[in-house]
Amino acid sequence: MTDLWNVDLHSHTLWSKDCLTSFETIIRLCERRGIHRIAITDHNTAESALKMHRLAPELVIPGEEIMTPQGEILAYFVQESVPAGLSPEETIRRLRDQGAVISVSHPFDRLRKGAWLEADLERIAPLVDAVEVFNARCLFPEDNARALDFARQHGLDGTAGSDAHTPPEYGRAALQLSPFFSPSEFRAALRDARVIGGLSPWYVHAGSTVAKWSKKLGLRPRQWEGG
Repeated sequence: MTDLWNVDLHSHTLWSKDCLTSFETIIRLCERRGIHRIAITDHNTAESALKMHRLAPELVIPGEEIMTPQGEILAYFVQESVPAGLSPEETIRRLRDQGAVISVSHPFDRLRKGAWLEADLERIAPLVDAVEVFNARCLFPEDNARALDFARQHGLDGTAGSDAHTPPEYGRAALQLSPFFSPSEFRAALRDARVIGGLSPWYVHAGSTVAKWSKKLGLRPRQWEGG
């Protein structure tokens, strides 16, 4: 039987405005925590993910989390950044042009700016590959459950991730799935994937706030390290 991989499909680095965690720290934490692959999905840029992929090509899936006027989209196997602010349809078109696999970030998280109205999500459901059915930063478990129900009702696969911004979070939630080496193999592996892990404690959000304000105030704080 082929060994399964643990894959965290939502994470951030110091390139996101609300994160201070370095590439090197993330690589070390994945090694320690048995994470076989991690998608780097910084806010509205793929440059960090592409750079980190060059540093650790067997670990990193280049990705991006993109804000649209209706909500956030997650993309994997990206080759270049897609800017924020485009319509969901145009965002998806640009991602398809580069062969990306597309999911939707924390669609029903009631506390997120990037959450979706169900009517808007219904409109793009035929255009995406998956929905994020488990996000470790959701404070209300029923919001993840609602995303899972939506995915099942619309025949979509599910993705899961830590949405990590601070060192304790990386690998907190992930998918366990068959090994893959291309976008098409990844899509196929999603069909039989299983969510592993659990929710992060509520106070991890404070770390994002500290990072955001530190950067706004130009305090040049030290990068976060962790074990």
